[in-house]
Formats: sequence, structure tokens, C-alpha cells
Amino acid sequence: MSPQKSFSPRALSELFLLGVLWGASFLSIRIALDTIPVMTSVLHRVLWASAVLWAIIFIRRIPVPRDPRIWCAFLVMGLLNNVLPFSLMAWGQLSVEVGLTSILNAATAIFGVVLAAAFFPDERLSPARLFGVVIGFFGVAVAIGLGNFTQLNPNSLAQLAILSGTLSYAFASIWARLKLDKLRPVIAAAGMLSASTLIMLPITIAIDGVPSISLPWDTWAAIAYYAVFATAGAYLLYYRVLAQAGSGNLMLVTLIIPPISILLGALVRDEALPSNAYLGFAILSVGLIILSRSGRRD
Repeated sequence: MSPQKSFSPRALSELFLLGVLWGASFLSIRIALDTIPVMTSVLHRVLWASAVLWAIIFIRRIPVPRDPRIWCAFLVMGLLNNVLPFSLMAWGQLSVEVGLTSILNAATAIFGVVLAAAFFPDERLSPARLFGVVIGFFGVAVAIGLGNFTQLNPNSLAQLAILSGTLSYAFASIWARLKLDKLRPVIAAAGMLSASTLIMLPITIAIDGVPSISLPWDTWAAIAYYAVFATAGAYLLYYRVLAQAGSGNLMLVTLIIPPISILLGALVRDEALPSNAYLGFAILSVGLIILSRSGRRD
């Protein structure tokens, strides 16, 4: 087990920037959903993000893999890391506040630790990590509201959809390590997003119809933000911070995202979260800090 890496000032600033990019993405997605259906919003996200990344690959003349097995792996990765979570979480956002969505999204790190321990011998759950997982899941439960576990309504179903999306993200991280670990990050991201586009195109046409390009300017601005900056740009930045600071420190980005989303949701959409959401985030934060400092392999 290698020692936990430390933050350089540059890595810390880039981690904060990544948190801001992803934190604002929840608001931009919600703005787009005021005008376009869920599947259409997801198609826009993966289509334009993949186009940006392929342009970078072309400009840099980066070799593209030709092995069919790699492209099959891209299809699975696209399903787990884009199609399912993007769709589930966008649908959930129709009923759940921007800020609360970002809080529940932090469960990705908790699920990721549990699944990694199940699949990889070098990611075992030490007592400290197990304690962090338990605290994290309790924080998620408090944020949802313990009473919501005894009833099913549109809001609780939407929250369940968002949590299901975070579980899909966690499975995607396992698949990426098993099948895509040796690829350059920009290639892995571009291939995954291209595969996601191939999956989403027929689904979107079947459910929403042919997407219209006659959209309000603010819808296009929201799409441009969450596709180009919060997806394509954030993927590239994610791997930069990962290389500089390590996976344990990178987990702390999940503590930056919710405050950004909560603030933007309040300023732009006049959202006010219940007190249990803030308490749940505080408890979840403790769990995430414990996990980030408990000797994760980097």
C-alpha cells in the first residue's frame, strides 16, 4: 500500500474547480429539464461531450484503439457510467431539489468503497473504513428523511432513483479498473461517451421523439455547460487531480459539490432544503473524511 499523497497548491485549486464544475452541473441539468425531456437531456450531454473529446484526440493525434473487445468494454462502461446514472438522476431531479440531489450524489463514494472491497483484495474494508461507510450511509438516510423509508411517493421514488444512479457510478468504477485501466483517460472517456451516444440515440427517439434544435437560448446554454464543461472538461480535470493528489484526496471533491449546488439552487430557483438534509450532509461529510484518510490505495 502506497502512502497517501498530499495536496500541492495547484492540485487543491484544481480539486476546488472540479467541485465547482460538478456542483453547478445539477442546476444546469435542472434548467434544461424545464424545456426538454429527460432522455433528450442525456443524449445532448453524451453527444456533445464526446464530440469535444474526439476533437481533442484528433488535434493531439492520439492513437485510437481498434480492438473490438475494448469497444465492447466501452459499451458496458457507457451504460454504467452515463446512460443509467444520467437518466436516473435527471428523472429524479424533476422532483428533488438541486441541492439535495448533489448531497445524495455523494453516496457514490460510499458505494464505491463497499464494491471495491468486494471485488479487489487490495481494497479491503479496515475497521476505520467500515466505520466511515456506516457513518456515510447513516448520513444519506438522514438527508433523505428517515420517515421516507416507510412510505412510497413521487419524491421518495425520485430520491431512490438518484441513489440508484450513484450505485451505477460505483459499479462503473469497478468495470473501469477491470477493463479500461490501461487506456489513456481521454480515450477511455471519449470511447465511453461515444458508446453512450449510440445507446441513447434510439432510446431517446423511441421515448421523446426526434430532438428539436429549436430551443431557448438558456436551454442551449445549460446544455453547453453540462455537456462541454461539466462532462468533457470535468473528466479531463478529474484525471489530472487523481494523478496529482491520489484517489483518497480526490474523494474530498464530494464535500465541495453540495455547498455549490445548494447555493445555486437557492439563488436561481429559490430552493430551501429541510434541516434534515443539512444534518445528513454533515454526517455524510464525516464519513467521507474518515474514508479519505483511512489508507486508501493510490
